[in-house]
Amino acid sequence: MRIAAVGDVHLGTDSAGLLRPALEELPRCADVLLLAGDLTRHGTLDEARVVAEEFQDVGVPVIAVLGNHDHHSDFQREIATLLTEHGISVLEGTAATVTIGGRTLGVAGTKGFGGGFAGKCASVFGERIMREFASHTVDLADSLRVALRQLDTDVTVALTHYSPVSDTLHGEPREIYPFLGSYLLGEAIDEGGVDLALHGHAHAGCESGTTPGGVRVRNVAQPVIRAAFAVYELTVPGEETPAPELATEAAGARS
Repeated sequence: MRIAAVGDVHLGTDSAGLLRPALEELPRCADVLLLAGDLTRHGTLDEARVVAEEFQDVGVPVIAVLGNHDHHSDFQREIATLLTEHGISVLEGTAATVTIGGRTLGVAGTKGFGGGFAGKCASVFGERIMREFASHTVDLADSLRVALRQLDTDVTVALTHYSPVSDTLHGEPREIYPFLGSYLLGEAIDEGGVDLALHGHAHAGCESGTTPGGVRVRNVAQPVIRAAFAVYELTVPGEETPAPELATEAAGARS
C-alpha cells in the first residue's frame, strides 16, 4: 500500500491552485492521501474553501485531521463539514477504512494535543486551567485508542496533528516540546496494533521516529518533508515483501 501524506500546508485565500500540479501525480504514485492538520493559516472558512477545492477530486481517497491553526477561529466544525462536502473524510476520534487492491487500510485519527512526554509532562492536577489543559490530551488520546479498537483491517495507520513521540521533535527548542505533542498519543498507538503513525505540527523537527513499542512514526509537516507530499509504502501481512516499510519518497513541488 502506498500512502501519501502531508501536513501543515497552511493554505490561505491566495493559495488556490498552489498544490494542484503536484497533486495530479497522486494516482500514479499513491493509493490514498492523508492530511495531518494545519490545512489553513488562521482557520477561516474562506481559507477552508481553498483547502477543500485544492484536495477534492485528486484521484485517490483523502482523509484528514485538523490542526491547531484550523481551530484558531473556532470554525473547526464548519471546516470539517465543508471538507466532508468536498469528499474529504475528516477524523476526530473516529476511523475510516479504505479498500485497496482487495486489501483494507484503516486510518484512525485525532488532532491530539500537547502535554509533554514521559517523565516531563503536564498532569491533571492544580489550577482548573492546568487540569483542563492536561485533561484535553487525555480525552483525545482516549478517543484515538477507541477509534483504533474499532478497526479490523490489513494495515492500520494512526493520523494525528500533534506528535506522539519526542523523536520527531529534534530540531525544535526543547522548551516547547510540551506544546508539540504528548506521550499519551504514543501509548494509544502502541496499544492499537498500528503499522505507521503520521503527524505534523513540528515544522523544525525531523521526519523519522519510533514509539516505545516500536511503531514507525513520521513527521509529515511540509516544512520537514519539503515537498507537496511524501509517500510511504507499507507491506500487507502475509505478502512476501522484505520489510513493513519498503520505501519513502518525496514527491511533488518543493515548498
